[in-house]
Amino acid sequence: MITMEDVIREGHPTLRLTAEEVETPLSEEVIQLAEDLLQFLKNSQDPEIAEQHALRAGVGIAAPQVNVSKRLLAVHVPSTDEESDEPEYSAILINPKIVSHSVQQTCLPDGEGCLSVDREAPGIVPRHKRITVEYIDLNGKKHKERLRGYPAIVVQHEIDHLNGVMFYDRIDPENPLALPDGIDVLGS
Repeated sequence: MITMEDVIREGHPTLRLTAEEVETPLSEEVIQLAEDLLQFLKNSQDPEIAEQHALRAGVGIAAPQVNVSKRLLAVHVPSTDEESDEPEYSAILINPKIVSHSVQQTCLPDGEGCLSVDREAPGIVPRHKRITVEYIDLNGKKHKERLRGYPAIVVQHEIDHLNGVMFYDRIDPENPLALPDGIDVLGS
């Protein structure tokens, strides 16, 4: 079981590397790691398990965050409520690539957080409002998927990890809380 002790923190050199492509067919180790990452997210969102194992809640995690410099990530975004038009989004993405994106940008109103960052890093993190991502799943099957809103933000954050980019690298250092022109604030 992955715990917070397995998650490396900012300053660790692996977080700044460009991760290597995952070879196919997938090895048992890669499949197990991907399943463990997704299970970590589910555990981190379960109040009892999270408290028992001192897990910080997360909606996405990339392999480099557990010191494995491979292009794979897991996302588990629960649906906000029964009436929400945002259904649960749960996926393992291996060798993901954003193949197209909207010009329109979006951001979270309160900025972003990260399991590898233990401090507050306030600021607006501009992201594409819609993306199309290609990836392979655990069965080696190729997918092309369109994402928008919160799941799109989470996947972009995690793909940044595969490229050695931290979310705060995208915050304007001169004016961290300034909204770029035309940006859509998620949920507003």
